Amino acid sequence: MFSHIAVGSNDLAASQSFYNAVFGVLGAAPIMADPAAGRIAYAHNGANFMICTPINGEAACFANGGTVGFACDSTEQVDAWHKAGCEAGGASCEDAPGVREFPFGKLYLAYLRDPDGNKLCALHAVPA
Repeated sequence: MFSHIAVGSNDLAASQSFYNAVFGVLGAAPIMADPAAGRIAYAHNGANFMICTPINGEAACFANGGTVGFACDSTEQVDAWHKAGCEAGGASCEDAPGVREFPFGKLYLAYLRDPDGNKLCALHAVPA
């Protein structure tokens, strides 16, 4: 459905440290790190994620109401992702990691804000 997702950053070094930690848990690999150009990119399972300094030179800001979600293979991987993110400069947000019930089923979710305030979610669909 998408070719890539990009979020803005005002501190690429802090973002790189944070995303190396959370994407390391998911098995994603950095495919490009060019701080001079203001870009860092990761790839996993055909998806690409980029962190960029804004091209217009203005400060990066997060989307109000926006969330970027990442699929996980287990509840343990969700918890490891959340822990790695908190230890790497992110901040837990929303409720604590755990099961949320929806009309279509149960999801195990964890939410973080990255060092620039972008809201992220790790998700594992709980088998019925």
